Amino acid sequence: MTNRSGPIYEVTLFVDRDVVDDCDQWLEEHVRESLRIAGVGDCHLFSIAADDAGRAGRICQYTLESDEALDDYLDNTATDIESGLDSRFGNKAEVHARVLRQDDTHDLPADESSDCLNCGTHLRGQYCGHCGQRSRSRLIKLWELISEAFGDLFELDSRLWNTVVPLVIRPGRLTHDYLQGRRARFMPPFRMYLVLSLLFFVVAFFDPREELSLLFEPAAEAEVAAETEPGAEAEAEAEDEGGIVVAFNDNEGSEIDEDCDVDASDLDGLPEFLARRLTPERIRKVCEHIVEDEGKSLAEKVVNNIPTALIVLLPLMALVLKALYPLSRRYYVEHLLFFVHLHAFFFLLFTLQILFNRLATLFATPELAITLVLVATSIYVPIYLFVAMRRVYGQGRIVTFLKFIILTLAYFTGFSLIMTTTLALAAFSI
Repeated sequence: MTNRSGPIYEVTLFVDRDVVDDCDQWLEEHVRESLRIAGVGDCHLFSIAADDAGRAGRICQYTLESDEALDDYLDNTATDIESGLDSRFGNKAEVHARVLRQDDTHDLPADESSDCLNCGTHLRGQYCGHCGQRSRSRLIKLWELISEAFGDLFELDSRLWNTVVPLVIRPGRLTHDYLQGRRARFMPPFRMYLVLSLLFFVVAFFDPREELSLLFEPAAEAEVAAETEPGAEAEAEAEDEGGIVVAFNDNEGSEIDEDCDVDASDLDGLPEFLARRLTPERIRKVCEHIVEDEGKSLAEKVVNNIPTALIVLLPLMALVLKALYPLSRRYYVEHLLFFVHLHAFFFLLFTLQILFNRLATLFATPELAITLVLVATSIYVPIYLFVAMRRVYGQGRIVTFLKFIILTLAYFTGFSLIMTTTLALAAFSI
C-alpha cells in the first residue's frame, strides 16, 4: 500500500542582495504565522543557489494536511506571501509557486501536469488563473455532462436568468449595466442575440407535421380531395392499362405565359445598373419558376435569408442612433450594443407570443384572450423602446419622444428596404 502524505505548496523567490537580510527576517516571521493556520502541518525555509542575476534564492515549503486544506489555503492565504513581498520589496523580489505531491508516481494520473491542460498556463492553485479550468484532471461523468448542458436552465442565479429576466421586464437595463462595466453576471450580448434568434426561427418556422411527417398518420383521402385546387376537375385525365392516372392541363402553359408576360417598355426608367440585370427574359424566367411551385421556393429562400438581413440591419440602425445622439460621447459600438439587446428582446418576446398562441389553440382558449395578449404585446414593444432609450441615454421625456419617433420611422424604412432587397435576391437565386 502506498504511503500517502499531504500536498506541499512550494514558493521559490529570488531577492536582490541589498534586501536579503530584511527578506529573511520577513520570511521567518511569515513561517511562524503560517504554522498557526488550520490545515498547515509544517513549514520549512531553505536557502538555494543564486540565480543568473546574482540574486539570493530562498524556498518556503508549506505541508498541508489534505487536498481540502490545500484548496482552502490557496483560496484564502497563498496570496499573502506574494502581496507581502511585493508591497515591501517591489521589483527587488521575484516569486514563483507550485504544488508538489509526495504520492507514488503510479498513483498519479497519466496526464498530471504543473501546467493547465486547457491553455498551457503554469498552475498556481486549484484553478487556472488564465482560463479558469480546474487543475486536477479526471474522467467526466455522464451526470456532469447533463448538468453542464441544462444547469443554467434550473439555477435561478445563473447568467441565463440574470440576462433573460431583465431583458424582458427592465428596458435598457442590460445595455446600461454593460456600459457601466457590470458584465460578468450576464450572457455576452452577441451570444445572447444568436441564441434567441435561433430559438425564434426554430419555433416560428418549424412544422412538426412537415419535418417529422413519419411520426404522423397520413391524411385521409377525403381530406386530400378537399384540399384539391379549384378547377382541378376540369383537367383532362388519361388512364393506361396499368391503372396509372396521368393528369394534364392544356391551358397551364398559356396561363403561366399570360401571368409572366413582361414587356421591355415596363422596365423603362430603371437605372442602367439595374437595367443590365433586370432583363425581360430574366424576369419572365423567375416569374415562371415562382408560379410553377406556387412560390414555395421563394418563401423558403426569404426565410433562410432573414437572419442575415437582420444582422445587416443592426449596424445601419446603430448609425441612426449615432446621428440622434451626437453629443452623447458614446462610441459607435455602444449604439450597436443597444440594438443588439433590442433585437434580442424582439426575438424573445415574439417567441413567447408564438408559443402562447399555439398553447392557446391547443387548449381551446377563447379568441378574446388571444387577441388581448396580442394587443398587449403590440403596445409593450414601443413602450419598451422608449423606456430603453431614456434609461441608456438619460435624456428628458420630450426629447426622447421626438428621437423615438425618428428612430421608429428610420427603423421601418430600413427594415422595408432590407426585406425588399432580401426578396429580390431570393427571387433571382431560385
